[in-house]
Amino acid sequence: MTLSEKQQLFAVKIAQLILWADECGLRVTFGEAYRTPEQAALNAKKGSGIANSLHTQRLAVDLNLFVNGQYKTRTEDYRVLGEYWESIGGSWGGRFKSNPDGNHFSLEHNGGR
Repeated sequence: MTLSEKQQLFAVKIAQLILWADECGLRVTFGEAYRTPEQAALNAKKGSGIANSLHTQRLAVDLNLFVNGQYKTRTEDYRVLGEYWESIGGSWGGRFKSNPDGNHFSLEHNGGR
């Protein structure tokens, strides 16, 4: 599958996730979707990300979760979304061994998550 085809698949899967969340009464907004390689390098330097982030390839998005109007920030708050995302073929940042990132949803590509 080409990168372009994978990006298109990712967009459809993110739409599925958002619609599923809405059906469950969960509200989401977009956090960071695209990240420049320069920003990814800066994030890696300060320890808040990695240089080869899938955000730079448009294969990752950070979503902000709201439950009953309240913004949720803990990885555990995102578990139901993460488990659904995994069930449709995605990789959920809540499973990252170091620095779990509950609001991160991506498609694996060339070994990246």
